[in-house]
Amino acid sequence: MPDYFHGYSVVGLVAVVGVLFVAVSFAAGALLRPVVPTREKMLTYECGVDPVGENWAHTQVRYYVYAFLYVIFAIDSIFLFPWATVFASLGAVTLVEMFLFLGLLALGLLYAWKKGVLTWT
Repeated sequence: MPDYFHGYSVVGLVAVVGVLFVAVSFAAGALLRPVVPTREKMLTYECGVDPVGENWAHTQVRYYVYAFLYVIFAIDSIFLFPWATVFASLGAVTLVEMFLFLGLLALGLLYAWKKGVLTWT
């Protein structure tokens, strides 16, 4: 029975040490940092440029679309690599399921390409 709980005690000890490390780090930062609020420090920080003008700015949506497409295909690889490592033991049904999954992703990519989302102009 002691061997059974030994694994849990190690995980619990590592979790407690991690929480203590974070708490001590935050406490040390709060005690050691200088607190001198000035008018310049209270300004909104925008990439090193002082905020001037209107508060409305146009954002290019295409950057978000590329980031979203990257996330989709990163998740695809997360599903694909583990499946490929155990493919031989799973059988032909999983091969059909994976081709359906990849086909749906290909249809989504084709739709994005047809809508002109992938052009950079």
